[in-house]
Amino acid sequence: QVQLVESGGGLVQAGDSLRLSCAASRRTAATYAMGWFRQAPGKEREFVAAIRWTGPGTYYGDSVKGRFTISRDNARNTVYLQMNNLKPDDTAIYYCATSSTFFSESYGSYYTGQGLYDYWGQGTQVTVSS
Repeated sequence: QVQLVESGGGLVQAGDSLRLSCAASRRTAATYAMGWFRQAPGKEREFVAAIRWTGPGTYYGDSVKGRFTISRDNARNTVYLQMNNLKPDDTAIYYCATSSTFFSESYGSYYTGQGLYDYWGQGTQVTVSS
């Protein structure tokens, strides 16, 4: 069992920045990627970003490309989501998750699929006011 704890959410104004963190209680040998998803009120959960746990490979949803950056600290079993130029449409609960499915860097875009993720955190609220 892997526990994930997100932090860093809050209330900000449009144009501000936030950095979310997701700390995993441990990394199993079968953890190949970590991802961020979000769910706004009345909407389905959507893919935000993912990163392969070893080697290169970062992937982003179209709505956050150029504004959000995902990174990792393997030694701390932690993944970060740097969110810049936030917009009211970014308001949502943000969840991190781990995937035990392996894709090479070339096929890493498949990490957009929620069904590939095994463990999920409880989420952290991000609210962006206009």
